[in-house]
Amino acid sequence: MEPQRQEQPILTRTWCVCLLALVCCALWGSAIPCIKTGYALLGISSADVPSELFFAGLRFMLAGVLALAAASISERRLVRVKRSSAPMVVCLALAQTIVQYAFFYIGVSNASGVKGSIVNASATFLAILIAALIFRQEQLTPRKIVGCAVGFAGVVLVNLTGSLEGAMTLTGEGFILIAAASSGFSAALIRIYSQCENPVALSGTQFILGGAVLAAVGAALGGKLSQLTPAGIGMLVYLACVSAVAYSLWSILLKFNPTSRVVIYEFMNPVFGVIISAALLGENATLPWRQTLAALALISAGILIVNREKKEGPEGNPRGLQET
Repeated sequence: MEPQRQEQPILTRTWCVCLLALVCCALWGSAIPCIKTGYALLGISSADVPSELFFAGLRFMLAGVLALAAASISERRLVRVKRSSAPMVVCLALAQTIVQYAFFYIGVSNASGVKGSIVNASATFLAILIAALIFRQEQLTPRKIVGCAVGFAGVVLVNLTGSLEGAMTLTGEGFILIAAASSGFSAALIRIYSQCENPVALSGTQFILGGAVLAAVGAALGGKLSQLTPAGIGMLVYLACVSAVAYSLWSILLKFNPTSRVVIYEFMNPVFGVIISAALLGENATLPWRQTLAALALISAGILIVNREKKEGPEGNPRGLQET
């Protein structure tokens, strides 16, 4: 009698990973134009880094509260991390919120949009390298390297509407690279910590801690919201919802899947950013549609290469999704 095949968990199925990851990327893509809009509505200039940090801190604190509240309502109980998990929260807050966004906001203000976007896309490479070479969570295979290279080519293509001239600087592209490395570490940490903690509780709690630190640093440096308007507050709440929903879903996906299988979708962020920015800012006429579609094709190919399942083994068991 043949052994009964176990049903594959829904959160590891390709269609589910793809759907939820694309939702996350679409939300993060919408955040880029919405942050700029929020700055304008709240009276924050592009050169006012302290106010940007204060704004980010408020956003992430609110995101943490919303994530925990939504999870508690859904589960009909107070969702929180165990006291013994406090070191996990601190480490995750440092990697995912404090270091990543402090360096990212400063780096973006000192780098061109084109080079900044391309350097930031290295987060996907770094996340896979960190997971494979430092934390030994999975194998670094030629297929993953090729898939990342193809996807990265798509990111470069979608950003070629601007200039790549000018020297790179430590406080510009260098800081963005540090932020990307911090993001890679946070992905690996989430995969580890979520095996013994509720990933949504972890995400929400670290957002509150990390956001409080960013807000405190920004306020200490003179950061403030120069003008409070209903529209500006509404945009802040929307951005908090973006972080709460996207990072909670992302954490859940990382709990049940190899890091490379999830983070490869991050190459879609700039594509969604370009399309959503054009729609919200009324730039449809100037959007390079052919270039964007070509970039989308390359990124999709990279995702398919990384997620390609192996053929069934000699006993008929599919092995592609279990590869780590």
